[in-house]
Amino acid sequence: MSEQQIPRTSMSAEEIEAAHLAAPPKLNGRVTVRDYDPRWPLVFERESARMHERLGHIEHRIEHVGSTSVPGLPAKPVIDILLTVPDSAADATYVPALEELGFVLVIREPDWYEHRVLRKYDLDPSAETANLHVLSAGCPEADRMLLFRDRLRSHSADRKLYGDTKLALAQQTWEYVQNYADAKSEVVAGILERATAERATDAAT
Repeated sequence: MSEQQIPRTSMSAEEIEAAHLAAPPKLNGRVTVRDYDPRWPLVFERESARMHERLGHIEHRIEHVGSTSVPGLPAKPVIDILLTVPDSAADATYVPALEELGFVLVIREPDWYEHRVLRKYDLDPSAETANLHVLSAGCPEADRMLLFRDRLRSHSADRKLYGDTKLALAQQTWEYVQNYADAKSEVVAGILERATAERATDAAT
């Protein structure tokens, strides 16, 4: 297994700074976690429709991921979106079109699946921002994000476990939001392990 195929569990301050195209914003406080808002999927659908129009020149797939994509799950008021394209490293094939919609390229990680993040601010009264994660089609990380989302949607015990973990961690202070995300890694890994085992069992039957 190559280094790129190993799921990331945490990032140092140096790695966080290196991934950002400008100085990453520091939180130095608590993360805001809200009760699930039924407006979140509607915001995703609105943004997704706009992106489909702009990205008609390349093959792509757009999915709602992250906690705002799971009904009943508390979440930060940030809409996480997954965009897969033929080659996420080819910024020029998709970034200009997304910039026309108000998205700004903020993260470039050539050593981690050529992951890109574009961010849109002042998104909606229900959600402060959108984080658009861009990965290449067939990337293992894209599969992991979708598997995790689907597990939380369909398994109430894991959904409660993850929600309780988020609420507990939101009571602590963090230098970066990424530190809060990394603190969930052990719980996330356990949920993914169960999801992977169940998928393997289903495939074998």
